Amino acid sequence: MSEVERPSVEVRVLFFGAAREALGRDEARVRLPRETSGREALDLIRREFPSLARFAHSLLLAVNQQYVPLDQAIEVCEGDEVAVFPPVSGGSSAPDGDLFAIVTEPIDVGEVARQVVPRTCGATVTFDGYVREWTGNRRTLYLIYEAYEPMALRELARIGREAHARFAIERIAIVHRVGRLNIGETSVCIAVCAPHRRDAFAACEWAIAELKRTVPIWKKEVFEDGEVWVEGERSSPVQGEGEAI
Repeated sequence: MSEVERPSVEVRVLFFGAAREALGRDEARVRLPRETSGREALDLIRREFPSLARFAHSLLLAVNQQYVPLDQAIEVCEGDEVAVFPPVSGGSSAPDGDLFAIVTEPIDVGEVARQVVPRTCGATVTFDGYVREWTGNRRTLYLIYEAYEPMALRELARIGREAHARFAIERIAIVHRVGRLNIGETSVCIAVCAPHRRDAFAACEWAIAELKRTVPIWKKEVFEDGEVWVEGERSSPVQGEGEAI
């Protein structure tokens, strides 16, 4: 069947991070073949918006808040939500007492930790990631974080489930802030409770690495002499283990 004869549908395409900034828009309506692949869909979107060409082959694709490997065959439906973004840089309570949230207000690290302390544990390991003033020889003025919020919350919950499967922990909380953050302000807090500290430390370290690898949150670093979106690994997070950003 020729290209013109292939059935197509109109989808809603969302742009995030540096891709959104390059286009100067948050979303668009695009027609895609109903039966396609991740790679073809991304190529067609690039063709529709030439400003995305500067990202070469580094863009990632998600359909209805699920990562799509570029070599995977997919079927899209009328009105589907397709997200296009660079590699990620980097609420609600779960029924088991875990906590996952994207917030715009300052994060109280102690309060986050206390929300997930059960009677079976006597200590909590917390990770407090905050804005540093210097990156190498460049002075940072502030950071801007942006998230694909529905998918980010979904990924945070997945990290929580996997943390329980990998480590002997009781509860986990992951809270990430978006918007403008000044020097010294907390951008992400992870709190892990476990009967034994070894598991709590290991789970906390694994969770921050996984968050930076897969959760669709992007960071713009604003320096005295310029600004840059911080990007992660080029490969899709669904293709296997990656390095922390």
